[in-house]
Amino acid sequence: MTKALSLLISATTILLAGCEPGTEEVTPLSEGIIYCSEGNPDTFNPQLITSGTTVDATAAQLYDRLIDYDAEKQTFVPALAKRWEPLDNGTRYRFYLREDVKFHSTDYFSPTRDFNAEDVRFSFNRWLDETSLYHNVGGGSYPFFSATGLDKLIQKVIKVDKMTVDIVLNNADSSFLANLATDFAIILSAEYAQQLSVKDVPYLIDLKPIGTGPYRFESFRKDVLIRYTKHPEYWREGPGIEQLVYSITPNANKRMLKLVTGECDVIPYPLISELQALNRDDIVVTNEVSPNVSFWAFNTKKPPFDDPLVRQALSHAINRQAIIDTIYYGNAELARSILPPTSWAYDNQGIQYGYDPEKARKLLEEAGYEQLTINIWAMPVQRVYNPNARRMAELMQSDLAQIGVNARIVSYEWNTFRRRLSQGEHDTVLIGWYADNADPDNFFRPLLSCAAVATGGNRANWCHPGFDELLYEAISTTDAAERKALYQSAQHILNQQLPLLPIAHSRRYQAQKKTVRGVQLPPYGGINFRLATKVTPAEESAQ
Repeated sequence: MTKALSLLISATTILLAGCEPGTEEVTPLSEGIIYCSEGNPDTFNPQLITSGTTVDATAAQLYDRLIDYDAEKQTFVPALAKRWEPLDNGTRYRFYLREDVKFHSTDYFSPTRDFNAEDVRFSFNRWLDETSLYHNVGGGSYPFFSATGLDKLIQKVIKVDKMTVDIVLNNADSSFLANLATDFAIILSAEYAQQLSVKDVPYLIDLKPIGTGPYRFESFRKDVLIRYTKHPEYWREGPGIEQLVYSITPNANKRMLKLVTGECDVIPYPLISELQALNRDDIVVTNEVSPNVSFWAFNTKKPPFDDPLVRQALSHAINRQAIIDTIYYGNAELARSILPPTSWAYDNQGIQYGYDPEKARKLLEEAGYEQLTINIWAMPVQRVYNPNARRMAELMQSDLAQIGVNARIVSYEWNTFRRRLSQGEHDTVLIGWYADNADPDNFFRPLLSCAAVATGGNRANWCHPGFDELLYEAISTTDAAERKALYQSAQHILNQQLPLLPIAHSRRYQAQKKTVRGVQLPPYGGINFRLATKVTPAEESAQ
């Protein structure tokens, strides 16, 4: 046993000793996979939320979309739509739907028909049409669609015939297909919705989900587990396992111990500082460059953060390279833009707010503040883009003290944190973004548009009409050179206004047993168990 592993087990044993008696533990599965997730989903419908925890637990497991994105080929590929075509100069798209696609049969729903155009119409109109019976079920907020402007872009969804749908746009938009290929544009069952409506329990559509995806919902116990079983009539190649269980394990050390002891087969976000503990013959650790960014957002609706000079001063006070070295252990790149360097619209001039405490002090004095007290909200969960927000906040707290700024660190349970953050209660927040698709627009409108202020996705609460205009010009053309120039102009505005300070672009890590195969980490977020399978230790050794 390595020293690192010994320390890990000792520390986690102490943690386990403090658990309440009677807590249900997930037992290992011979014909299934246990995924140790870091938190509870907010809902079982990703239309309603942009939380990575919710997306991981639901989108690719329970549902399908009209189209998918093949990152290797960098192209859109058929899913529930077997083909599509643009019409009317790109203001209408016709989708020809796939036949013989079955919805889940469960103990609470038995479908009487296959997937068809009614399901597409219902799924889109739920978030698109405010008069829809289901629009306000679950709160009536659809942050991804509002922030990207899809709810304003789409004029209507027309059923041409049983297996053909037209989506009519108010104007051509070069990001339209990319947004349809995200984890949020899922297809629900209209028949199931109708049954729930008749029973006067429409809210169950988001709690007891029905989709066409590779797994069907069995049960959920908050803070304990989610249990899925294989969809036996899945329309394309599906999983080689019978069960998929999410063992909800917020503590990173405990997740790593569970992997080592065989209580989990796959874990996300292994502690980079403890990777040596996973250097074992029965475990595989993977990592890849991913399109993400961590950032420090200033609530520009609150003084003094409404003053760009204050935002600039605070940004100069932060030693971002020390954060890269300490929090990411060098496994991240210093961010010079909200866009990662892999994006074709990246501006290599980038953010020029280097670590300069003296300049920070002068800017703060120029803004009229010699001393200042602020709050830094730090996420209570690990994310790909930020493995330890609390520790990052502590480093920043120390940096800020050098310029006379007293920073208090604030955190809550994750769902409470997100709710209060959306209500704008924060001064500043350490959070980030993982791209949903390959279009640069995905780093701008969901995070920094005026529309995203209304949905709570714009953590800076920053609305700049000139910036918004550039974004809408960029999606109104298909000319790549013109779009790049517009996005770089948008980045120049961000550099000057600084509603948020980009910190790092991180690598994505995952650890799993060698007996697990086929678990996919799409480059644009989420996790996909569609092709997951599991071999026995003997079979693995023989290969």
